[in-house]
This record gives sequence, C-alpha cells and structure tokens, in this order.
Amino acid sequence: MNRRKFLAVSAGASLAAGLQAAGAAQNPAIPIIDTHIHLFDTNRPQGIPWPDKNDQVLYKPALPERYRKIAGKLGVTGAIVVEASPWLEDNQWVLDIAEKDKIIVGIIGNLEPGKPDFSKHLERFQKNPLFRGIRCGNLWGNDIAGQAGNLRFVSDLKALAGAGLVLDTANPNPALLAAIVKLTDQVSDLKVVIDHLPQMTLPTDQAIRKTYEADLRELGQRPKVYIKISEVLRRVNGQVPTNLDFYRGRLDELYATFGQDRLLYGSDWPNSDKWLPFEDGLRLVHAYFMEKGHTAAEKYFWKNSVTAYSWQKRYPSQPSL
Repeated sequence: MNRRKFLAVSAGASLAAGLQAAGAAQNPAIPIIDTHIHLFDTNRPQGIPWPDKNDQVLYKPALPERYRKIAGKLGVTGAIVVEASPWLEDNQWVLDIAEKDKIIVGIIGNLEPGKPDFSKHLERFQKNPLFRGIRCGNLWGNDIAGQAGNLRFVSDLKALAGAGLVLDTANPNPALLAAIVKLTDQVSDLKVVIDHLPQMTLPTDQAIRKTYEADLRELGQRPKVYIKISEVLRRVNGQVPTNLDFYRGRLDELYATFGQDRLLYGSDWPNSDKWLPFEDGLRLVHAYFMEKGHTAAEKYFWKNSVTAYSWQKRYPSQPSL
C-alpha cells in the first residue's frame, strides 16, 4: 500500500470511528442514507450526456461498486441515485444497475411533466419500487419557473403526487423557489425535495433578496417540502474551506427555517469530488448536526429520507422506522 492510499484509508477509518464515537455510549451509531448520488458509465458504447469527456475529475465510471468502497467504510448503508441524464432509456439503465446492488434503495429519474407521453412513461417506470420520483428544475434546458402556469404540467405533477412519488428540483435560484411556492399551492399533496440549496448564490439585489426570503419562509411552513443539505462546500479564492464556522450561517438559516424533520443528507457523489473528497464533506455536516443532538442527527442522516422518499430497506444493515 503506497503512502497516499494509506493516508486515505486512515482518514476514512478515523472518520468512521468519529461517527460512531459521537453517538456516545448511551446512543447507537447512526446509519447513513445518502439521498444524492449519481451513476454513469463512461465505457458505454452510446456514451453519456454528462460529464463531459474533458472533465478530468469526473469522467470515469461511477458505479455502485466504486461508491460502496468509498462510502461503506464511513457508515453509509444506502443511497438514492439522482438522474444524470435526460435520455429516457437511462431511467431503465439506472434501475437495472440498482437492481444488482442493494446499497441502492431508490432512484430519482428524469421524465418531463407537460410532455404528451409523460403519463405513459410514469406508468412504466413506477412499476419498479426502486423508482421514487423524478427530477425537474434548472437542468437539461428545463425552466420549472416557466411551467408553473402550464395546466398540463400541473396535471402531470398531480399524477406524480397521486402515485406517491417525489419531485426533486435542480440548481436552485430565487425563481425556482417562487415556482415551487406556486406549484405546491396547486398540488398540495406533492412532496418536493429542493437539492443543493446551501450552495445557491444569494441575490444581492435587495428586492429580489426580500422576495427570496419570503418564499423561503413560506416553503418552511409547508410540511411536504424538504431540503437537501448537499453541495455545502464552496470554493473561495481557489480554496475550499473546511472550517465549519465558514458555513455555519447558511446552515443555521436552513435549519431554523425547515427544522430537524425536513433536512436530508446528500453527498452529491461523484460531483462532490470537484470540491473535496467524500469524507471531508461528510465530516463537516456530521459535526454540524451532532451539535444539534443525536435525535436531530438521526433524522438528518436517515429518518427524514424515509418520510420523504418512502424507500424500502433491501438488506438488514439498512435502518427502518
């Protein structure tokens, strides 16, 4: 074993020990369900739509076996795959991959509400219990804010909610949050998970900032809206701070707004490698939520994912309510 690999293994072991020790003797170790990973295979003959071939960090196979080696030793017992492709048949590709590895407890696919064949495709994929919803937002050329007044779009979201499935959103900005307010007004039983809100650039325009804050408070009052504390890390002047205090203000705002029952852990692996290794991101949020107490940490790391996604455990080490 070379020195770099030894140090990586040692760091992973230290974090795993820290995660267990932080529970203290009176509390069991907290299992982790990662609600945001991406899978793709750069060796597929047809290629992949993301990441780009020139991306030297990401362009290599990201499959369950590789993820398990990284995350399993850190206490992660299950993961939810979020689509990394707009291609229809890649929904089936991810389901087929997930079927072979029980660390995957669910997938969030890609279907476009408002399109003529949405209902047909939803009926097809929802037959698989691993299919837990769809992702729709500022991604693949979509504009969810522009769809809030589209009756067909809203009707398809009602069908999604009726099936007990979830809408994940992508790349949040103030317009997306405003759209979620409108859409959840129209589809009150729709579960929405807002991805990557910690890394959203806050508006500097005071009028937009005021509207954003009002929309965030409104969403905080809606019990079916969840927030992923994912993409927490940021790059500043070419460096990625690892000091929790650098991120604390933003985390405090989201915790105060949504409370301990509607925050979810998501690593964003392997996209997270563009900032820091997997264990660094986990270490930071673990420190923050353990400050809130064992109950809050348990909810964040796995219990809230069950209420949000209604996933079913696939092997004994995975937790259940």
